[in-house]
Formats: sequence, C-alpha cells, structure tokens
Amino acid sequence: MPRFANKRRVRHSASQMFDLVADVERYPEFVPLCKSLKIRQRTPHENGTEVIVADMTVSFKLVQESFTSRVTLDRPNLKIMVEYLRGPFSNLENRWTFEPKADDGECDVGFFIAYEFKSRMLAMLMGTMFDAAFQRFAVAFEKRADEVYRVPRVSSVPSTS
Repeated sequence: MPRFANKRRVRHSASQMFDLVADVERYPEFVPLCKSLKIRQRTPHENGTEVIVADMTVSFKLVQESFTSRVTLDRPNLKIMVEYLRGPFSNLENRWTFEPKADDGECDVGFFIAYEFKSRMLAMLMGTMFDAAFQRFAVAFEKRADEVYRVPRVSSVPSTS
C-alpha cells in the first residue's frame, strides 16, 4: 500500500497549524488536487474533540473522484485523524500531529497518509500523481499558514542602511 509521511518545522504555533488544517472548508483554495469539499455533518463533543463527515472531490486532468471521510479534530491533543468511509479507495488512513516547540512559537507538523485504490486502473492513473501531490502538501499548508498568519518571507537581498 502506498504511503507518505513527513515532519516539518514551521514558523507558526501548534495551535495555529491545527486551526489551519482543521479548516477543511478552505482546502479547495490551496490544497493540491482538491477541487471541492462539502461538510455533511459536524459534531462537537464535550471532551474538546469535534467530528466532521465530509465529501472531498479530487481532480487531475480528466480524472475526478469523490470520497467521504470522518475527520476527528482532537484539539486537546493537537491531532487530526481521518477515517475513510466510502469512495474509490479500499483503504485510506491519514493523520496530522502538531508538536509545540520552545523556539518562538514554532512547531513540528507531522503528516502521514496510506492509501490503496479499489481499482487497479485508477491506481495506475492516479497513483503517481497522488504521490507527487502528497509531497507538495506540506509546502502548501506552510505557505497558506504564512499568508494567513502574516509571516514575512526572509529576503536574501542584503540591507543597504
């Protein structure tokens, strides 16, 4: 089963990054391959977690597929778990972790995904493209965080003062 995992240190707090990833309705604006995302159900729990059931449509050239998943937003533990419910996969497992660091509000963002398509043909069509997209995911979320939380880019041009 194909899988991808990475961990990146970002210049944003764990809480900020959790909020950014938890804001699934905005994914079509910046997540690679995400054409649309619709919330079916949102259930807050007393323990500080929230469960969302959502339909996501991914698109690449002429291929478009939709799937439904259950997303558990575990704010107290700064984790997000995604469970696959239905669609073109036989299996899909996705996790996010957000580890606060003492360095001026930075955190480590962990991303893991493992997936397997039901159809061998779809796996051949989408598999390589999915692998490339997952490698761009971390960068897309970090860039989005820089825009939302207004972190200036470091300039390589020396100052002339």
